[in-house]
Amino acid sequence: MSDKTNRNIAVVGIGGVGGFLAGAIGTAYEKELTLVARGERLQSLKEQGLILHSELRGEITVHPKAVVTAQELEEQDVIFLCVKNYSLEEVCDQIRHAVGEHTIVIPVMNGVDPGDRVRAVLGRGIVVDSLIYIVAFIGADGSIIHQGDFARMRIGSKHAKEEEQQAVAEVSRILTGAGVEHLAVDDIELEIWRKYILNCAYNVATAAYDNSIGQLRADPGKAKEFTDLISEAYEVAKAKGVAVLPEHRDEFFDRFYQYREDATSSLQRDLNAKKQAEIETFSGYLVREAARLGVEAPVSEKMYQLLKQREMES
Repeated sequence: MSDKTNRNIAVVGIGGVGGFLAGAIGTAYEKELTLVARGERLQSLKEQGLILHSELRGEITVHPKAVVTAQELEEQDVIFLCVKNYSLEEVCDQIRHAVGEHTIVIPVMNGVDPGDRVRAVLGRGIVVDSLIYIVAFIGADGSIIHQGDFARMRIGSKHAKEEEQQAVAEVSRILTGAGVEHLAVDDIELEIWRKYILNCAYNVATAAYDNSIGQLRADPGKAKEFTDLISEAYEVAKAKGVAVLPEHRDEFFDRFYQYREDATSSLQRDLNAKKQAEIETFSGYLVREAARLGVEAPVSEKMYQLLKQREMES
């Protein structure tokens, strides 16, 4: 792998996803990498570096070129934006000064619309849409824990502009050098919705019931609700004109029985930790779109109410 890209690369938001990407990118491009964090997280990264415990990549410690706040970030060539969906606009405002006309911005986030929102808020730079399949989170000691033998990205552009296609190729080159499994796809909207449909069940059911996947599978009623959540999200995607197919939905049914017994979700962990949680991203958005499009989604509506009740109780 190359140890130089001749690019200034930043990762903004060093949680599970951002921490994994920072660890992977740092193994190849440590001296070109800047991490953006705040508070105690910022201080810890400055003192100890980024520590990643990965079942896929092994033990990694990265000491990047710089660890800074969003306000201190200098203009970058490439920015991986790995923040919570609800803070996207705020963070974009904070890093606007670091985004030039040709800066490539890759939101690696939950939800179906972060790329469009980044384009609208920043008004400059080149946005590459993406998603990642991964189970990763911050441990009690501030290190990043990556579970499982997979971390797969999809990247692409919703537009046919030549500069965006060139940006996709550049991001692919960086990910290849960092050893991150990925594919550049023609229909990134389809791929984003495929992940979103799964998360409308995975994150929502685990968080609403505070159950692991194994506990959900062991309860026939909850297991059926899980598949109903997939079906309802699938119907919303179809109503929006996304090119989902029945085999995509069936793949998610099968995947429910492939996850490890103790698997939990980011939404579940955030609620349990009494943190602000992405309820609107995983559940509220889907429920509202279903109502707007005239799609029946009774299980999604039930889970949304359960999640809001759990949020109020925390």
